[in-house]
Amino acid sequence: MYGGILGLHSLLRWALIIFLVINIIRVNVEANEHFDKVDRTWSLRLLITTHLNLLAALYLYFFGDNGLKMLQREKYTMSDVTHTSWLRFWIIEHPIMMLVSIVLITISHSYSKKDLEPAKKHRTMSILYILALIIIFAAVPWPFRMEGIARPIFRALY
Repeated sequence: MYGGILGLHSLLRWALIIFLVINIIRVNVEANEHFDKVDRTWSLRLLITTHLNLLAALYLYFFGDNGLKMLQREKYTMSDVTHTSWLRFWIIEHPIMMLVSIVLITISHSYSKKDLEPAKKHRTMSILYILALIIIFAAVPWPFRMEGIARPIFRALY
């Protein structure tokens, strides 16, 4: 079950990034147009994908090999976590940065429901989406990252 959820988490990450890029393009191209049903649908797809990925991530964090289970198994202290870069990444940095990006995406979706002038709504959503994308890119364990952090592009193939 762990491997399946890990693969799902990786797959949802790519869907999330794709939906996020689509939403960034849409809100910038249609900056002065009204926010219509299609825009709301894309925003909702992103929100659902983000929250499904959060559920998979919570399972992995509490029951997976790189989460709290690892701390208990290896008897790491918080001092070990803060002084070891790969431990700090998995226990603190990755979860917090991803939670911040989820909050930004959720705020952006709630902002899409407000009745505001299109230019202001699109500009605010664009800023929130771009910030979320930057944070996600910084927090993903890309293959070129240091040992202990680096993971394959698609985790289910590993």
